[in-house]
Amino acid sequence: MHSISKRLSILFIMCTIAAILLVTLFVNITVTNKFNQYMVDLQNKRYQRIVTYLEDVYKREGKWSEDTGVELMHEAYMGNYCLTLLDQTKKPVWGMDPNAIKIQLNKNAMPVQDKGVYTTKSFEIKVNSRIVGYVDIGQYSSILMTEEDVNFKDSINKSIVISGALTLLIISAFSLYFSKQFSNPISEVARMSVNLSKGNFESKTSIKSNIIELKDLQKSVNLLAGKLKHQDTLRKRLVSDISHEIRTPLNVLQNNLEAMIDGVYPVTIEKLHHLNEEVIRFGKLINNLNILKEFESESTKLKYETIYLDEFIAEICKNFYLDADKKSIKVDLTIQPNQMYLITGDKDQLKQVFINLFSNVLKFTELGGRMQIKLYEKDKNIVVEVSDNGIGIKQEDLPFIFERLYRGDMSRHKIEGNGIGLTIVKNILQLHIASIDVESKVGKGTKFTIHFPK
Repeated sequence: MHSISKRLSILFIMCTIAAILLVTLFVNITVTNKFNQYMVDLQNKRYQRIVTYLEDVYKREGKWSEDTGVELMHEAYMGNYCLTLLDQTKKPVWGMDPNAIKIQLNKNAMPVQDKGVYTTKSFEIKVNSRIVGYVDIGQYSSILMTEEDVNFKDSINKSIVISGALTLLIISAFSLYFSKQFSNPISEVARMSVNLSKGNFESKTSIKSNIIELKDLQKSVNLLAGKLKHQDTLRKRLVSDISHEIRTPLNVLQNNLEAMIDGVYPVTIEKLHHLNEEVIRFGKLINNLNILKEFESESTKLKYETIYLDEFIAEICKNFYLDADKKSIKVDLTIQPNQMYLITGDKDQLKQVFINLFSNVLKFTELGGRMQIKLYEKDKNIVVEVSDNGIGIKQEDLPFIFERLYRGDMSRHKIEGNGIGLTIVKNILQLHIASIDVESKVGKGTKFTIHFPK
């Protein structure tokens, strides 16, 4: 098994090697072909120059002799080719020995093409459009190259190889660098996930990355760690919290009943009403826990019907006007006109959603505050906003407010509640394929936004 960094580095390097080999091959073939073509053109020009030179000599002398053009022999010997001058009847005037050229080639160890195969080409010598002779040019290779030509070709090949090797080194360094840019955040997240699986919820990833996907992954894993840590804390507090919530009304009942039995408190209608209120509060807690259990076990059956959301919310608001007046809280209901707010859902369950939200607003909004309810349509969704200017929620508490039994800062602990209401709200909305978001600032207020699909 390999690490992601090693795998990425190997992948980059293999791709680089393949690319360099292909580029080197194509460049080498192209350069070789162009160079060979250049040498052929150069050789043809040499042939033409020899023929032209001999034509000029014949024009000047008017005949062939054993000394005609012999000065070309030295150039031919140095160029590794043979010359043979023939008259118009193809009778040799003078010629060079091919074996001398072969010995010269073996002595210099020239890397020529087709070495050892002697070939000749015959060219006509014309004066005034009349053939006056022939010249045979023989050589042991298809292309004649001087030592400088060979060195030039070798230097090109060496440059290609060196540049390929240098490119490989540079790309390998870049590959190692960029593979770490990818692998380090992923490795850190993997390490963190292993720690989370072992129950170490304190770990967090702090490696910075400018890749959006990796940054989102790190953010999500850090948020997951925070939620798991919170869930672990809730798990440890669950028994004590529930026992505390249950023990309080039971203690009140027990103490008052014992006092009545012992004759300390007289049995009066007022006392019995007080005890009945504790029993009702106890029953509400048990009922909320049962409701939450049903939602989390997905055993709740919804009774779907058509709901006109504007009329539905307006009717629920009427039940809160009296409680709002007691705290001098102003309730504003704003409904965007000329829209059809028609949804399908369970009316009783959705009523529980808005009752819980409106109750929270009144509970956490101080005297003289404001509750705003807005209903409008946006992006093929029906949107309900419930906002207040109450005590607000701390930013670190926002991701967890829909968790069961979660209650935020101490100011909220001072207000009666059991931390189940918002959990029930979210579960009901999820069953209706709806979503809920929350925005809040401490001391400024809170806004819940619900999106219902039309």
